[in-house]
This record gives sequence, structure tokens and C-alpha cells, in this order.
Amino acid sequence: MNSKPSIPSGTRDFSPNVMRQRNYVFQKMKKAFEIFSFEQIETPSIEKLETLTGKYGDEGEQLIFKILKSGNYLSQVKIEKSTNFKSLTPQISDKALRYDLTVPFARYVAQNRNNIVFPFKRFQMQNVWRSDRPQKGRFREFYQCDADIIGSNSLLAEVELIQLYDEIFDSLNLRNITLKINNRKILSGISEIIGEEDKIIDITVALDKLDKMGELKVKQELYDKGISEESVSSIFIFLNLSGANSSKIISLKDFLKNSLTGIKGVNELSKVVSQLEKINLKSLNLEIDVSLARGLNYYTGAIFEVVANDVNIGSLGGGGRYDNLTEIFGIENMSGVGISFGFDRICMVLEMFNLFPDFSELDSKVMFVNFGESESTYCLNLLKKLRSEGIKSEIYPSPSKMKKQMQYANKKNVNFVLLIGEDEITNNSITVKNMNDGSQVNVTFKQLISILK
Repeated sequence: MNSKPSIPSGTRDFSPNVMRQRNYVFQKMKKAFEIFSFEQIETPSIEKLETLTGKYGDEGEQLIFKILKSGNYLSQVKIEKSTNFKSLTPQISDKALRYDLTVPFARYVAQNRNNIVFPFKRFQMQNVWRSDRPQKGRFREFYQCDADIIGSNSLLAEVELIQLYDEIFDSLNLRNITLKINNRKILSGISEIIGEEDKIIDITVALDKLDKMGELKVKQELYDKGISEESVSSIFIFLNLSGANSSKIISLKDFLKNSLTGIKGVNELSKVVSQLEKINLKSLNLEIDVSLARGLNYYTGAIFEVVANDVNIGSLGGGGRYDNLTEIFGIENMSGVGISFGFDRICMVLEMFNLFPDFSELDSKVMFVNFGESESTYCLNLLKKLRSEGIKSEIYPSPSKMKKQMQYANKKNVNFVLLIGEDEITNNSITVKNMNDGSQVNVTFKQLISILK
């Protein structure tokens, strides 16, 4: 029996209309990246498994799509009673689909260090894959659009990237967007002050789930990790700081005054926020959010997350500073900072609020009716001339009934139908039918160009 056509959950097909929308966003992003002097790279969809593992934390690692070795890979597998999936994985898989664009970028930098001018400003727009549970706004295959500045410790890099966010969201007419900002050193300082510095990874991983799980479940997860009730209460006092950014900075400086790491994080955060407030961002509301953790292990400084306030769809982007990511690939003291755009979610928000432009002008502007072999051969030369003038045009592929050809033109939103039969060929003329008002006129090719342009 033939199976019903389907695709894996968490993946999607994109129709021509949807691709017009996606390309519109791609073009806006690419233009902004280039204006900000970022250079484009691409990396393979497949990376060595060893490149990706150990970078995302235990929970992230479980979402990596692993690829089975080629051939009879099972013949080399040794299974014992104590064998579990973690010990089995290296025997059956040595490659994986990329989980994000940041780790492959760090590998790229290490591999091409002698050909890169630092600081290196790169952007990348490619698919990533995660073995996640599909839900609204969360897919197993999706696009990320990243921008990174690597090879500089300057906080101006953070300011630049937030301005880039602002530029792109403004160009897409997205308003009421909040960029939440925090610093991992602040979270480290808080864990140090409450005597739980060895639990910083557990704390950040749990806090990253606040939006999904809520405060009670996150607190329970922290208890389960061995963090005392008193310590958890202290953490949440500062996670719930309210008021202006300036008052939050004052509160944090007071609480973290005995933590060198924490104070350094507050000072970094204060400088970035101060610079941005002087610039007057166009579309972003800037908010210090001490609860922002970003669960990935490689962040060491500033962290960001972008949310649309008018819709509950999750973050539209995020990123942060990483100081040690290239070290595992052999480059020490190479600090970087990067942001990622949630491309698919951004497209969904634009669709929800009808913010895409009218793409009707992208449809075929002109269609030649096909009256038969000799007429279509004659039209091919004119078709070539129209296309050389930059006019979107096509010819119906077969001499079907006129009704069928006209129905096709209507469905394709063709503006003008061109009819060339024996009389037109003899008189070197073209009959033009305006599909909007139904009028017809007989013209020369030169006059046709004037009409179309």
C-alpha cells in the first residue's frame, strides 16, 4: 500500500507565498548585518559529534540530533549489562546535525585563525536542528540568524549588537519589543554571596526555565539540586527586583558589595545600559532582568533576550558574552559576544500583526498565451527581450484551451496577458489584455515596454 505523504513533526514545508515572507525578512536582516560591517560565513550542517558535545549542558546535549555511522556500524558495537545510551553513542555515531551556530563558529575561528582579521565581525543565516518536543513557536528544524564579534573584550561590542537588534526590528516595523539584559557575573556573585557558588550551573539551568515552568517548579528544581530553602529565597528576592534600571543597579551594587565577581558584572551591566540610554533606541525597550540566565554553559558576561510584549510566543532572540568557547579548540584568551535572531518566530509575529507588505507585485507581470508551436516560437524571442528589460514574464507551456490559460493567469495574479496569433505576427504587433479591467489594446513592442514600465 502507498503511504500517506507526511513530514516529521517539528518540520515544515514552505509555500511560495510563505517563502516571499521569509525572503523579505532575510533581506532586511542581511542589509542590516552588512551596514553594520558584519561579514557572512557558512558552516556545514553536519559537525563532528566531539565538536558539539560538552558545550550546551546536560539538557541541551540530549537535544542534539546524532547521525548513525555509515555501513554495518552495529558489527563493532560491544554491549554489556552495564552499557547505557551515553556509552553506546560513540560506538554508533561520530557526527551530528548542528545544534546552534555559535559552537560551529568557534570551531571555524580556531580552524581559520591565520586567515581572520580580529576583531572579527561575522553573521550567519542557516538551519539548526534540535530533538525537542514540537510546540507553538518551537520546531525541530529552524533557522537562526546570528551576529558575533570575536577577538575583543570591549563593551562597545555589546552596545553594537543591541543596536543591531534595534535596527532590524525597527526595519520590520516591530514595536513594543523588550530587550532584557543581565550579566552572568551577577548570577555568579549572587550564588557566591549565599554560599552556593559551586551550584552556579544548576542555578542558571533552573532559572532559564522560569518562563516555561513558573516560580514554584523552578524553586522545587533548585531544592532538588541540594540548594537550601534560605538560599533559594535570597535568590528570588533579587530576581524580582522592580523599578527603573538605575534603581536596580543601586540595589545590586549594595547586595553584591562583598563579591568581586558580582561587582564586576554590575559595573559591566551599568556601562552597557548607560551607553544605550544615551543613544535612544528606536524600537527596543531596555530592561535589566536579574532572572535572565540563558541556560547555555558557555556564557560568561552580558546576556540578552528579546521578547515581543504583545504576544506570548517565547523569545525572538538572545545571546551573550563568551570568554572561553574557543579555548577548547586551542585558542586561549579569545573573548566574543554574539546574538541570535529567532527567525521563524519573528516571521510568525509579523504574520500575526499583518506586518508583511503586499507581495502581489512579485507575481508574474506578463504572460504570453500559447496558440501553438509556430506562435510560441515567435513569442520566445519577445519573452527574452522582456526579461532583459527586467520585466517578470512567462509563456503558458502548452496550447491548451483559452479558458484554461486565462484561469491560470488569474490564479497567478498576472497583470497583462499578451495574445500573438497569425494577424499579430503578420502586422508585427501585440494584443495586450489588461487583467484588472478587461480592456484590450493592440500595440507595438516599443509601446508594450512603455505600458509595462
